[in-house]
Amino acid sequence: MKSSNIGGQAVLEGIMMKNKDQYAVAVRKPNQEIEVEVQQYNSIVPWKTVTKIPFIRGIFNFIDSMVLGMKTLMFSASFFEEEEGEGRPLTEEERKIEEKKEKRMMNMVVAFSVVLAIAIFMVLPYFLSSLLKNVVSSRAMLTVIEGGIRLAIFLIYILAISKMEDIQRTFMYHGAEHKCINCIENGLDLTVDNVRKSSRQHKRCGTSFLFFVMIVSIIFCFFITTQSHVMRIVLRIAMFPLIAGVSYEIIRLAGNSENVIINLLSKPGLLVQKITTKEPDDGMIEVAICAVEAVFDWKEYQRETFGKDKEHVGEQA
Repeated sequence: MKSSNIGGQAVLEGIMMKNKDQYAVAVRKPNQEIEVEVQQYNSIVPWKTVTKIPFIRGIFNFIDSMVLGMKTLMFSASFFEEEEGEGRPLTEEERKIEEKKEKRMMNMVVAFSVVLAIAIFMVLPYFLSSLLKNVVSSRAMLTVIEGGIRLAIFLIYILAISKMEDIQRTFMYHGAEHKCINCIENGLDLTVDNVRKSSRQHKRCGTSFLFFVMIVSIIFCFFITTQSHVMRIVLRIAMFPLIAGVSYEIIRLAGNSENVIINLLSKPGLLVQKITTKEPDDGMIEVAICAVEAVFDWKEYQRETFGKDKEHVGEQA
């Protein structure tokens, strides 16, 4: 299967879809209308060459995803702030000041999120596993235990937030996003009926990426042999960009390959997606379709991928 190379994420009552440097956000507003905004995204790295270097590109892709994700999430939330009422309309000057404040706040939140993620998923598991050093003498076994703790924290976190009502709706939109991409990549016309019967799991999902980060980190930690506790923590933090870069290459390969081994490695991440995606309703699917069609010519993609008989493929599937 040829990857469409489009991806996205669920936002508040909507979907963001990105294709190359263009992205679209489709949101179901409180009045039930679908608002679609299309924008150009400029990477944090101005040099295109850097974003194409294997293992390096994944680091910047990860940061770009967080920045764009926060930006589109704030955009979707703005519709519901308007519904609550914000008083008089802002002047042009006030609007620009507000946008600058939001941008600063967004950068702070992204930076804080990265620091918090490293603290919880890289540093905390090390400290917890270190409590067993008097019981477990093998460094290799302690590293495996550390990795197990890291995975456990990750899964507990996902299970905990999945119980929240708002998150459940977000997971439904997440499912709609995956279903749209799977529908296109399997040669079906992008209709509500076809999307509904498509799989809500996808190998290029961010959930699978994070799962690979957990696994790759276990392997990398085996190479930390220093006896200094401080240096062990410093090296774990320093290796995080490299771990993200390697994980990105794995997920990229998985999205473009049907190799048996690759599919087997993708299984755990796909299983976790059963938690982070839920079956969407038809209204959510409509929103996802709007987001896809705003930035991606799926008909041209299917002509190139499935040939002139694409329509017949769609009918038979």
